[in-house]
Amino acid sequence: MSAVPSVRLLLLSGGAHPALAENLSRELKVPLVTAEVGAFADGETHVRVARDVRDAAVFIVQPTCPPVNDHLMVLALLADAVRAAGAARVTGIVPYLGYARQEQRGGPGDPRSAQVVGRLLGVVGLDHLVTVDLHAPALENAFPMPVTVLHAEEVLMPRVRSWGLHNLVVVSPDAGGLKRAQRYAPALDASVAAIAKDRPRPDLAVPLHVLGDVRDRACLLVDDMASTGRTLAGAADALRRAGAREVHALFTHAVMAPGAEDRLSAARLGKVLTTDTIPVPAAPWLEVVSIAPLLARAVRYLCGEGTATDPR
Repeated sequence: MSAVPSVRLLLLSGGAHPALAENLSRELKVPLVTAEVGAFADGETHVRVARDVRDAAVFIVQPTCPPVNDHLMVLALLADAVRAAGAARVTGIVPYLGYARQEQRGGPGDPRSAQVVGRLLGVVGLDHLVTVDLHAPALENAFPMPVTVLHAEEVLMPRVRSWGLHNLVVVSPDAGGLKRAQRYAPALDASVAAIAKDRPRPDLAVPLHVLGDVRDRACLLVDDMASTGRTLAGAADALRRAGAREVHALFTHAVMAPGAEDRLSAARLGKVLTTDTIPVPAAPWLEVVSIAPLLARAVRYLCGEGTATDPR
């Protein structure tokens, strides 16, 4: 696979996910520049890019994984730094976008935090944002810059097919993820089901019942992220109570807040699959596939080397 020859491309790592940045560098066959990131005694973030970026197309690899605020600030400062240094274009490669779950006001006095993040990145000079499986797809239209949203099923689907699951049902753990399940199901020759649930407060979802026939069938739960692990663990329990023969799970972003790994490892799931959009803790029960090939294709497309079949 050849490098991107038509522009001077500079791939810059902000330090949030060095392994992914290195994988993307290998996929593109272009050098990787690592920003100098530090902090003053009072905790203020300081960054420096010790490389000439004038007239370059700069791609900053910086998922805003935990600690979200620190990595978001580094992304913003790097965008401002390379813009001021004369970069022709600045693109954020942000496979996991923090705050994307807060796209709506929960009530009076609440911010729309996702839109605030978008405005911040626009102000500091980001021309384009590339992300993966945005929690609220409509959010891309609310950002001030163009947003390319990639779908992880392209790299996840081959691994699921290799499992050889028969009589399969793709299950959304909530109503909001139903369209995601509907994307997976046809490619896996599967039907679709969903879990009806209530969410009494943030990060706590209570499964109610299964909508769809899962008795004596293999079930694959699909979600955009595992944060606390409660949603997937509760959904797995609901499916078993509804007669499912076996329950597997996949999710794009392994956020893994404290306690999530214990919940998921105790959830009696069969196979569990995720991607490396953010650093993933090693676990014997968790399979990880790299998102780097998908990101590389997006970079080539944005540099004019793609085709009409590339992500838009």
